[in-house]
Amino acid sequence: MKQTIRAFALLTATLAVAGCVSPTSRNLPLEGTLSVATKGAPGVIQPNYDVTAVKVSVPETLRVSEANMFYPLADIVWRGDAPGNRHEQVKSIMEEGLNRGVASLHSGRPVTVEVEMTRFHSLTEKTRYTIGGTHSVHFILTVRDTATGAVVDGPRPVVADVKGAGGSRAVAEEQAGRTMRVVITEHVAQVIRQELAQPVRMKMPEAPAVSQNAAPATTTVARVN
Repeated sequence: MKQTIRAFALLTATLAVAGCVSPTSRNLPLEGTLSVATKGAPGVIQPNYDVTAVKVSVPETLRVSEANMFYPLADIVWRGDAPGNRHEQVKSIMEEGLNRGVASLHSGRPVTVEVEMTRFHSLTEKTRYTIGGTHSVHFILTVRDTATGAVVDGPRPVVADVKGAGGSRAVAEEQAGRTMRVVITEHVAQVIRQELAQPVRMKMPEAPAVSQNAAPATTTVARVN
């Protein structure tokens, strides 16, 4: 009889302890309700910038073509200015468009916008005054914190291609003051505004790791005599 009572008492104590210690997942939120920080996944924020400077670089390694053909094989094709340093001309065009695009961005985190050109392929005379085509404008965009220089967004490729008129329509646009430079700078301004409004993924800080030297939790059950 005494052994039966002892066994019953031990069983009761064991069940009581089990009721106090929940299963690992009992009080954890469901996967769908975990916060971004909890999951350690990249976070997404809506940027708000105060653009303090725009920097444009046009690498000298970009090849220039002055050939008057429909589609020269080159990185830079530009005929909207008199013959000269095409790299500097492209830089001037991009600075104008970018600065126009960020002119209203003066609320938020102070940042510097950096653009490195990878392609600026406009229309040759032969293309512009016949069939028209596409002003192909590609660059690498990097946004940096003005104070620290830390990268906020990028570097990432951006394509800012825009349609270029041809034939009589191109002539009419030029007579109205809508030159190739105007078309490109207007489009670049629009593109940079859109790009700087894109949500930015940021790596959220991970939860601190549990010390490997932490003593395991123990439960003491009094023996019933």
